[in-house]
Amino acid sequence: MAPIGTLIGPTVNGRNYKARIVAHVLGVELETTPSFQFPVDNKTPEFLSKYPTGKVPVFEGADGFQLTDSSAIAHYVASKGPNNTQLLGETDEERALILQHSFFAEGELAPAIAGAIYPLLGFGPFIKPAVQAAEEQLFRFLGVLNTILLDKTFLVGERLTMADIIVACNLILPFQQYLTADDRKKYRNLTRYFKTMVNQPSFKAVIGNVELCEKRAQPSAPAKKEKKEKKPVEQPKKAEKKEKVKEVEEVEEAPKPKPKSKLESLPETSMKLDDWKRFYSNNETKPDAMEWLWKNYDAEGYSFWKVAYKYNDELTKLFMTNNLIGGFFSRLERARKYAFGNLLTLGKDDDNMIWGYFIVRGKEIPEEVTDAADFESFDWTAADHTDPKTRAEIEDCFAWEGPTLPRECYDGKTFK
Repeated sequence: MAPIGTLIGPTVNGRNYKARIVAHVLGVELETTPSFQFPVDNKTPEFLSKYPTGKVPVFEGADGFQLTDSSAIAHYVASKGPNNTQLLGETDEERALILQHSFFAEGELAPAIAGAIYPLLGFGPFIKPAVQAAEEQLFRFLGVLNTILLDKTFLVGERLTMADIIVACNLILPFQQYLTADDRKKYRNLTRYFKTMVNQPSFKAVIGNVELCEKRAQPSAPAKKEKKEKKPVEQPKKAEKKEKVKEVEEVEEAPKPKPKSKLESLPETSMKLDDWKRFYSNNETKPDAMEWLWKNYDAEGYSFWKVAYKYNDELTKLFMTNNLIGGFFSRLERARKYAFGNLLTLGKDDDNMIWGYFIVRGKEIPEEVTDAADFESFDWTAADHTDPKTRAEIEDCFAWEGPTLPRECYDGKTFK
């Protein structure tokens, strides 16, 4: 069989693997470009004239057909193979499930992987709040897959499908660079699934052996700038009186220390917010963490606030709503020492909302919160934690589940 075309791009790449694995499964001939240099060859005028985005891989068919997007290319290659229903699905239901898992991998899992891991590898700036937000989202999605795979070998049916190829190729980077042995114990079902996939004959033929992460990648320390030694400048001797005047002037011109937060002047509190954050992170929310909170909560030193987005009618896709929360949290960095909260994405695509609760130091919303650029996009209402209904809402909000949530919980983010 003559090659159906050429897959153009670096061959050692998770996106590149998809179409090649498909081709191997179905016996389709597909040429590759092992000598492709990224990001050089994809920036040439010739390449950009055909593929303006400069993204790889791309596909050029033997008949001149051109295609971008790695998953679209994989589906196209599958369409050219014999007996392709084994990968694309035999029934309408199977085909729909394959698309569901594929869209999840590309639209939600892949962006979270990029946000959490790329900065660690030097593929973008390391902005700690943004990376933490992406990490929370990544672990959330890994947990979703771990649950789905509790009693499954493959995502759809009892055989390898396109869904497995796309999801597993997206998981290669996390399992190689990010998920340590402890992480893999936490996601046992997902780890079992990933090992099963990468040991399939067609996977091994394309990507070889996959070495699992031993130590998580860490961001590189910024290079220190070398200080140039200043040569001492001889100063003419001055009268003693004038020298004293100069010393006074120098003291007066010294920069003033930055003022501390007003919250630092509040009376001591019996509950340390860091203790709560640590207990919440390391224990089950219900009942353990909430029992700890109600036992240790200092009503004189803290206050609860119900938070709701003002413009829910403008929200569209769920993942975009959740990203909006992440953006807001990244601009709350000044408040991290004085606040804790959960904002949840509730509802469904094109009909969703943002809702949650915060604990803040003091009895008023601090300037560290109100100073955030999009603070005005949210309604903050003081909440009485002694009211049983409010207390139940707080517990369900912090657990991301429960009967008092206004809508079904899709996802959320924790500010801690």
